[in-house]
Amino acid sequence: MDRSLDHIRVLAGSGLDHQALRKAVLGELGRTLPFDAFVWPLCDPRTTVGMAPRARIPCPRELPALIRLKYLSEPARWTGLMDSSSPALSLQHATRGEPALSLAWRGVMKGCGVRDVLSVVVADKYGCWAWLDLWRTGTATDFTLDEAKYMGKVAAELTAGLRRSVAGQFQAGPVFQAGRALEAGQVFQSGTGQRDLPEQAVLTLDEDLSVAGQSASVAGWLRLLQPGPSPHHQVPAEVLNVAAQLLAREAGVDAHDAECRVHIGEGRWAMLRATRMDSGQTGAVNSGQDAAAAPLAVTIQGCPPSDRLDMFARSFGLTPRQRELLLLSAAGADTGTMAEAQGVTSYTVQDQFKQIFQACGVHSRASMLAKALGS
Repeated sequence: MDRSLDHIRVLAGSGLDHQALRKAVLGELGRTLPFDAFVWPLCDPRTTVGMAPRARIPCPRELPALIRLKYLSEPARWTGLMDSSSPALSLQHATRGEPALSLAWRGVMKGCGVRDVLSVVVADKYGCWAWLDLWRTGTATDFTLDEAKYMGKVAAELTAGLRRSVAGQFQAGPVFQAGRALEAGQVFQSGTGQRDLPEQAVLTLDEDLSVAGQSASVAGWLRLLQPGPSPHHQVPAEVLNVAAQLLAREAGVDAHDAECRVHIGEGRWAMLRATRMDSGQTGAVNSGQDAAAAPLAVTIQGCPPSDRLDMFARSFGLTPRQRELLLLSAAGADTGTMAEAQGVTSYTVQDQFKQIFQACGVHSRASMLAKALGS
């Protein structure tokens, strides 16, 4: 296992994008730790909601139910592992040999022949970047404590590499005009195609996460998100994940917001939010449902500047004071104002910016903001 960890360490530092990195790591894991299926989404680091998944499961038709029940299941949930002494835990150990305590196992996995699941979270002080479930099916043996410890070490090696891969999705747009980023209600867009998108789109979902309706503006947005597997290819997994998180909030399983920032190409980001519609809203989309059903509504729109800045600061690993300088710069503050706000000299502010530039791969405040905001 030590040699495997060395290989994973090299992969994590190789600068691969997150899809290529996860593919390579799964190949290495398969040579060291046998598994039959897997689910590996990235996460919004602030809300822990899944996005951009890689998966190979024996029951793709059950995907909406699997996602819904995964979010509602407490044993070995990734948010619990974030606060645990170990980032990896098997379902059999979490339930003390009673996997039926997991809604996901009882509702979907048992029917797929799953015997055990080894769950691991990839997180650091900047947020939660991914979680990974490895499945063993049929007559396979349960995951051992040693295998869980190994996966905990894998997570430690991977975290910085996955975070950097998210940072690599930020691209600079035109030269940025300081002070515009935080204007109320303004959403910056860049890259081909996004300027032609509607301001937002809405899908409504039933409790089982089946699509009940959608606004006329939804098609353009959905084309920019990762399609799910057949027969759910018309519903991106991000939509299902953010809706499932709302159900988890309502059930008291997890308190994180039901929203997710998703990279949609060329430095562009979308924001997905799930809410529970009230009876007065149900006429806004072609749901065909009784208003009393109170469906879930998933809204898709351009990512607001403040949320882009937060993702930028987290993914590049900025310190709290560096983050403050980023926000002040976006608001149009000059060096003197920043120095006064932080109680330091102007020279100290300039030194801090040099460190930010080095971390972000830029050479000026304008290029830093252009990269952070894609505008």
